[in-house]
Amino acid sequence: MYSINRKDRNSDPQPPNLGGSLGDLLPDVWYKGKEHIIETNQVEQHIKMKNIVIFGAPGSGKGTQSDKLIEHYGLEHISTGDVLRAEIKKGSELGKTAQQYIDQGQLIPDDLMVSILAAVYDGFGRGHKGVIFDGFPRTIPQAEALKAMLAERGDSVAAMLELDVPEDELMKRLILRGQQSGRADDNEETIRKRLVVYHTQTLPLIEWYKQEGLHHHINGMGSLERIFSDICQVVDNL
Repeated sequence: MYSINRKDRNSDPQPPNLGGSLGDLLPDVWYKGKEHIIETNQVEQHIKMKNIVIFGAPGSGKGTQSDKLIEHYGLEHISTGDVLRAEIKKGSELGKTAQQYIDQGQLIPDDLMVSILAAVYDGFGRGHKGVIFDGFPRTIPQAEALKAMLAERGDSVAAMLELDVPEDELMKRLILRGQQSGRADDNEETIRKRLVVYHTQTLPLIEWYKQEGLHHHINGMGSLERIFSDICQVVDNL
């Protein structure tokens, strides 16, 4: 690979029109014969990871829409519940520490949870298209910790998607789910407690992400196809 003098470029075939910001970020193009080769690291800087926080109350459809995002965009997925169970099952040091808190009936500290998520995130390597964060963050301190963790890696959250569903509809969905699956935690009393926790602790995240300029409201009522179409309009424009 080698560069040519500027005067020689007039007689050499011109590189294809890359258009937009990609063309702007290539001040120096290397030539090899008549092939135009772009520095790999410059291209990687242009490709923006679509890290997405999917957000909503229990029963809002986060799991369903996450699955559709994974299939459509090839994104990775981090669910805090799944990650914790996996780390504990394989007996990692982080998993053992988390189990100690669980055994004592204590909440897992934010710094430990972020460390676990960071280990999973790093495991995807640098070539992934983005990650869906499902179930995290739940509080503003967790959102700040996630932002800092990603910033240390030169990454960021591209969008927070809020699936908005009225509470009476959430109750109907969760009660029906409990009847169909036999889940003990999907009874009316437990559901109401979970929604109270959501509104008092987690809902302020909406305002935090609005201030960050990352909040996108999604109407969670209607067909799955219409909801996913609205989500795609956001993701396609990130």
